[in-house]
Amino acid sequence: MPEGYRKLPSVDRLLSDERLSDVVASYSWDTVADVVREQVEAARKRIADGGDAPGIDELVAEVASTSRARYEPTLVKVINATGVLIHTNLGRAPLSRDAQEAARRVAEGYSNLELDLGSGERGSRHAHLETLLQRLTGAEAGLAVNNNAAAVMLGLSALAEGKEVIVSRGEAVEIGGGFRIPDILKQSGARLREVGTTNRTYLKDFEEAVTDETGAYLRVHPSNFRISGFIHAPTMAEMAESAARRRLPLLHDIGSGCLLETKEFGMAHEPTTQESIAEGADLVFFSGDKLLGGPQAGIVVGKSKYISILKAHPLVRAMRIDKGTMAALQATLLHYVKGEATEKLPIWRMLSIPLRDLERRAKRWARAVGEVGRVADAYSTVGGGSLPGEQIPSRVLAIEGAGVMLEATARRLREGPTPVMARIEKDALILDPRTVAPEEDRTVIEALRLALAGA
Repeated sequence: MPEGYRKLPSVDRLLSDERLSDVVASYSWDTVADVVREQVEAARKRIADGGDAPGIDELVAEVASTSRARYEPTLVKVINATGVLIHTNLGRAPLSRDAQEAARRVAEGYSNLELDLGSGERGSRHAHLETLLQRLTGAEAGLAVNNNAAAVMLGLSALAEGKEVIVSRGEAVEIGGGFRIPDILKQSGARLREVGTTNRTYLKDFEEAVTDETGAYLRVHPSNFRISGFIHAPTMAEMAESAARRRLPLLHDIGSGCLLETKEFGMAHEPTTQESIAEGADLVFFSGDKLLGGPQAGIVVGKSKYISILKAHPLVRAMRIDKGTMAALQATLLHYVKGEATEKLPIWRMLSIPLRDLERRAKRWARAVGEVGRVADAYSTVGGGSLPGEQIPSRVLAIEGAGVMLEATARRLREGPTPVMARIEKDALILDPRTVAPEEDRTVIEALRLALAGA
């Protein structure tokens, strides 16, 4: 037997090493024992290949680092300094304190998720949201599922399975993460019938495509792109009148779930749910975690006769939201009912921060990092497929340097105790205070000092 094998400590010897006592206490004896066996086996292979036997110090360090890397929680709080307000990779809209507290309360124990407290009998989970959705959108009824893609698929499956759904060619789009309208139609059991052209579609294109096989008209918000110039599309009111005459449902996927007038925040108009309902859409689909400012959810509002069909469909159980999401979404909707959305919801607070406040905070960051940082003009974006092409003036911290240095600094920010996400733009690392809560400023400053110290 090669001498290297004799130098290897036993599994029990490693597990009893006091330097691993905290690791064993955190992850259990059996879990760490599996990691120890893996490391000992890797060491034996290394020796068999002609390498030296690792010492006990090296093995202990490997066991500890492997255990932590494998079993520490991977979903952690991140500070978003990118300037993208609805950042899909960072969890989209942050929740209000009321929404957080509502989710926490129902998570602590049992709740009346599907119980009518008055009668003591089984109730409907849809009841927690429906009255609020009716009040806010003007719709007859509503429900929520786990995301907007699910909501659209549910609507198509319930109302148009085995039938054709007519869509303008310019709206058969791919949004983010591979979400393609043609694919959703296919999975729902409906068939896509494209009409018109990419830039110009007329009402007659829809009407000429109607046959006995037609199940619905579908309108889709283009979300993350904008077509301008020589364009035409029928109005929602025109499509609603046409669909009604043909006894077809008009479905409208508006994406962002906006309930407020974005022009009041200095941006272009974003179609609202209320407008779609008022213009005659039979069902409107939108996200809960974009401009609505709530948790991930897909919300459907519209005519009660169609909502009833969706509620009875087998897919609705597979797509339903849990009690925490329900509570957070209800709290979010209540902010709108109470007229406090712009004060309580982070997404609307971020959109309305005055430039002078952003400049003050960016200056504080710049002073903390010294001569490497300066305050600069830049733009924030809404993101999440909302208000495509819109830019919001901002004042940011810019750290200039060579590309390799900027990448390394950005990486150290990401790998810090509280990860901080920045963006690299031209020859500068940009940190935008618009998407950073004021109470996070101290953490950002400390993260910057640590990251720059390692440069």
